[in-house]
Amino acid sequence: MKSIRNIVVKKTMPVLLVFLYVTGCTNSYNLSSNHNADSKPNVNWRHIDSIDINEINSDLVNGKPTVDIGIYFPSNLDSTFTRVTLNKMIESFLFAKKIFRPTDVQLNLLFAKTGNVNSSYLSIQANEVPGIPETEYVNLYENSRRHPSIPTTHALDAFRSIIEIDTNNSRTIYLIALQDVFYPYLTLSEGRNWMMKTVRTGGLSFPSYSYVDQIPKELRGVITITNLSTEERFRKTIAHELGHKLINVSHEYNDVNPGFEVFAEGGLMLYGSGEDIPSGKEGRWHLERLHLSPYLYKIDESGNKIWNDDYKEAGHYYDPIYDNNVIHFLPEPQINDDW
Repeated sequence: MKSIRNIVVKKTMPVLLVFLYVTGCTNSYNLSSNHNADSKPNVNWRHIDSIDINEINSDLVNGKPTVDIGIYFPSNLDSTFTRVTLNKMIESFLFAKKIFRPTDVQLNLLFAKTGNVNSSYLSIQANEVPGIPETEYVNLYENSRRHPSIPTTHALDAFRSIIEIDTNNSRTIYLIALQDVFYPYLTLSEGRNWMMKTVRTGGLSFPSYSYVDQIPKELRGVITITNLSTEERFRKTIAHELGHKLINVSHEYNDVNPGFEVFAEGGLMLYGSGEDIPSGKEGRWHLERLHLSPYLYKIDESGNKIWNDDYKEAGHYYDPIYDNNVIHFLPEPQINDDW
């Protein structure tokens, strides 16, 4: 993989390396809500000239499955914030290209832009505190289908402010650097009692298996990146979050059923150093689901983008586009049967 120094153009004047630091949706799926021609983003984005987009995309081949990705990097991140730099954001993207290469899926960087973001949007709470925890009656995916995560109004306003209106909004992935994205969730406390916890995320993909029809379609490609401060994080974080978005699964791998936090080695979708994207039922159909993603297209002989089919039921795990590439598994009880 090419060094970042071959991607970022050197300046002839004395170099002042500007490292911009960062760490780390309840409207109808089919409606545009307030995001329309009269609702223009309030960020004056500009291309980062030092990033050589053509060089980054020099490995792309027409005819292969491809996903379009844009990077938004705020110019007004707090100076005390040191968890993500622009260079590490690009390096993490390049690692993601390498990790997905064995799957024959290409990552196309559309742009890398910077601009002054409303400072109240630099830290957000991703979703409302959930009301229905996962119990012993249905598995995680079925529970999410029935009771999807609901993004906060603040998060939706932030994304509408940041993402520029485009014909292919619903088919494009947007990597957005922010300082903090908090994700509240319910966990079993003791006996029959649950309690709310909040995790400070390093990356959050706002995946369809979790949010289903609660994110407006034009915002569904959002991924926030908030922490690339360690070698493992900047190597794997973007690839891992892309896995959530494109494969549309939680933290699972082979015989490991999905869970909120699963630490193990082997698979890209686990917390660990693994990068495998397996195929077949034994691999839980990850490769097959990836190639069915609505975010993928191929360039035909005329230069047109031929997109995969879109979700038929807003993208829950068992959405009909996946056909038999799903696993029907029993829930793992968290509570004693004699409660």
